[in-house]
Amino acid sequence: MIDTTCIETYRKYLADVRRAPSNTVASYIHDINQFAGYLEIIGVSDFEAVTADDVRGFLTNLEDNGRSPATLSRSIASLRAFFGKMAAEGSIRDNPAAEISAAPASKKTPHILTGKEIERLLEQPDTNDFKGRRDKAMFETLYATGIRVSELIALDEADVNLVTGLITCRNGKERVIPIYAAAVRAISQYLAFGREKVALPGESALFVNSGGKRLSRQGFWKVLKSYAEKAGISVDITPQMLRNSFAAHLLENGADLRTLQEMLGHANISSTQVYARAVKNKLKDVYQRSHPRA
Repeated sequence: MIDTTCIETYRKYLADVRRAPSNTVASYIHDINQFAGYLEIIGVSDFEAVTADDVRGFLTNLEDNGRSPATLSRSIASLRAFFGKMAAEGSIRDNPAAEISAAPASKKTPHILTGKEIERLLEQPDTNDFKGRRDKAMFETLYATGIRVSELIALDEADVNLVTGLITCRNGKERVIPIYAAAVRAISQYLAFGREKVALPGESALFVNSGGKRLSRQGFWKVLKSYAEKAGISVDITPQMLRNSFAAHLLENGADLRTLQEMLGHANISSTQVYARAVKNKLKDVYQRSHPRA
């Protein structure tokens, strides 16, 4: 049976040293544990004995079981990083996944909300009570910064500087992001007339639930769905759509890709280029529908 102690050590490394987002850590560890289970089936009892053929066999097994190209790509990335760390530490001699590539995941065009849909969503919260002020502040913060929902709920009160109009995002790749004036006002009103009356003593979270504790990812999802329905947004909205819309709208208004990459916290510019392609496709659609000779 494979000794999985090194998997737990790697999990702690991702979470505590790399400070990777919790969902990224969970995905990597899921992939590695799945590979460990495959090794037991084929009779390999030590990570040091793993070969490139074992990794290829695992990918073939995933493909045979209907896993998507995106899943295969993520799995090989997880294994390459895991074995790379072990090789760097001298736990194994070579990285068996180093030269293996899976079928490239298809780059789906991100769904982008229109400016009018964003405005309708931002107008929905009733800012006469705690919940409305909090929800308004959350939506404005997401659209102002493009941070992930996991990063939003991980924000502490100390991460927001309302004087300079900056927030420090520490969940994942640490970065400082500006926030526009309307977001500053929304957060200020929430802090002054909402949070302090509800938050439990010693709670550091910026956004708290009605019980005074840090808001959960599931809690935010329910809030967003409710307001989207009130705003008459017909698509099945997700938190990622606010991030997509932030990115696309900035590009439409002249932002450059490198600056956007930094704000989004992308390690690779190719991840940011997806939004540039989406904007170009949108412009083409508008041209085809609007030009008299198109």
